[in-house]
Amino acid sequence: MTGKYSLEQTEHAVDERLAGLPTDREAMAAVANLYRAAGAVRNHFERTVLAEQGLTWTAWIVLWVVWVWSDIETRHTAVQAGISKSTLTGVVTTLENRGLIRRRPYPADGRRVLLSLTPKARRLMDELFPEFNRQETHTVAALTGQERQVLTEALHKVVQHLDDDPGLPR
Repeated sequence: MTGKYSLEQTEHAVDERLAGLPTDREAMAAVANLYRAAGAVRNHFERTVLAEQGLTWTAWIVLWVVWVWSDIETRHTAVQAGISKSTLTGVVTTLENRGLIRRRPYPADGRRVLLSLTPKARRLMDELFPEFNRQETHTVAALTGQERQVLTEALHKVVQHLDDDPGLPR
C-alpha cells in the first residue's frame, strides 16, 4: 500500500509491528497522538493564517514570544520558542531582513543580544493575532469546554514534568 495512511491503518500497522514486545502502549499512543496533533495544528495554521503573510510556524512563534515580552534576550527567546539558538539565529535574520525584528546589544553586556519588534511587526501582530485566535477556536471546536480544560491541564502537566526533570540536560 502506498500513499496516505489513515490513523486507523497506522495504529493497526504499529500493533502488528510491536506484537510481543514489552511496551507501554498507552504512553506510546499518547505521545504519538500528541505528535500527530502538533503536526496537524502546525500545518493547518501555516496553510490558513501564516502563508498569506509569508510566515512559517517557527517565525510566528518567535514573533509571538518577542511580542509578549517586548524586549527579550535571544537565549530566552530560543527557550520560550522551543527552538535551538542556531535555528533562532536563522529565523531572526529572516525576520530582521523583512523589517519585523530589531536586534541590539544588551546594555550591560554587549555580547548579549536583545530582540524587539519593529512598529511594522507590532501592526502585523495586532492584525494577525485575531485571525490566529479564530483558527485556534476552530481547531478545538470538536471539544466541549470541559474537554478543552482537561486537554489544557494534561498538556501543562506533561510540559511541567519534562521541564522539572533533573535527568534532562539543560
